[in-house]
Amino acid sequence: MAASPAQPWRILVLHGPNLNLLGVREPEIYGRTTLSDIHTALTARAGARAIIESYQSNHEGALVDRIQAAMEEGVDFILINPGAYTHTSVAIRDALAAVQIPFIEIHLSNIHAREPFRRHSYLSDKAVGVIAGLGAFGYEAALEAAMDWLERETNPNRATS
Repeated sequence: MAASPAQPWRILVLHGPNLNLLGVREPEIYGRTTLSDIHTALTARAGARAIIESYQSNHEGALVDRIQAAMEEGVDFILINPGAYTHTSVAIRDALAAVQIPFIEIHLSNIHAREPFRRHSYLSDKAVGVIAGLGAFGYEAALEAAMDWLERETNPNRATS
């Protein structure tokens, strides 16, 4: 486990449209874990290393507004599951590029094994990384990767594996 930073990192977790229905919407694809369960797991995993803030919206503009606010708030990293906006939103892509906050794109299902229209992401080429198909655990994997990335960026002499 990496050493804690002097001050905890601020990590924003963004959830796009329909993710408020996790646990009940198509559980055979998305599982039975709720957003509340995911937030609880992320907060526990982060411990003292990071402050986790979660935000969900079904509205593209609200997500863009939250991304822009993150820059003013000094957010260190964004974890984003853009949901269906993955395949359609140039606005979210542009907002992420504008704020220049590193981010990881997350998908509960393996978008590359689904319908052809779900296989294209407007965000992936701007992301530090993409995690897909690991279910709710993908958020925890993304958090660990984000904290490791932040540790390397703040301590460039740290050995990488």
